[in-house]
Amino acid sequence: MGMVAAPSPLLVCELGTIEYSAASQLQARLRDLRQRDAIDDVLLMLEHPPVYTRGRRSQPGELPMGEDWYRTQGIDVVATHRGGRLTYHGPGQLVGYPIVRMTDVVAYLRRLEQAIVAALEGEGIDAGPREGLTGVWVDDRKIASIGVHVSRGVTTHGFAVNVDNDLQPFSWVVPCGLEGVQMTSVARETGRRTPDLLPRFTQAAADAVADALGRQARSIPPEELDAAVVGLVA
Repeated sequence: MGMVAAPSPLLVCELGTIEYSAASQLQARLRDLRQRDAIDDVLLMLEHPPVYTRGRRSQPGELPMGEDWYRTQGIDVVATHRGGRLTYHGPGQLVGYPIVRMTDVVAYLRRLEQAIVAALEGEGIDAGPREGLTGVWVDDRKIASIGVHVSRGVTTHGFAVNVDNDLQPFSWVVPCGLEGVQMTSVARETGRRTPDLLPRFTQAAADAVADALGRQARSIPPEELDAAVVGLVA
């Protein structure tokens, strides 16, 4: 019998803090390369400066104070083509953008939820999905949001997990289109706020996403990703 080929790795690249627009442009380039099978699946792990992002189902009432007021608070407002409604990103929140080939959107969303639940379990947090909603919850408190876009079988956008971020900006809007929803974080649920919390959780989440997708995570530095993208699009 012939040898069964091992699945290709999930390339994990930690980018640190990156502007939302720059991350969107990078995702678009990687998506185009993945659609051509020029690269393997990639998982970008990063933080964003403060920003509200509006999904395809967003409605005006989700920003009750008006966009200008939020910008005076130092929070940008941008429209996206991902699914879902309004959410907030900011320092201390882990954002994951998998650029992966897939065939079943619902199964993919469930796998992302499964991965986040597994990573939270490693911190001693009992979390899970809620019937009829996308994301991950701790009892009635939301700890992670998920919103994806699929083009020609390849995903962009992804998930955001509140790890050690300021939760106040969520209270100024209608997050995820859910009136009165209470947001929480790893730090709030555990009472632990240590410098290694976000890096540790980032590693755990990367491993959990790879496992949920049936892959092995392989870390690559940003410069290696940059070189691959530049070389392949040149």
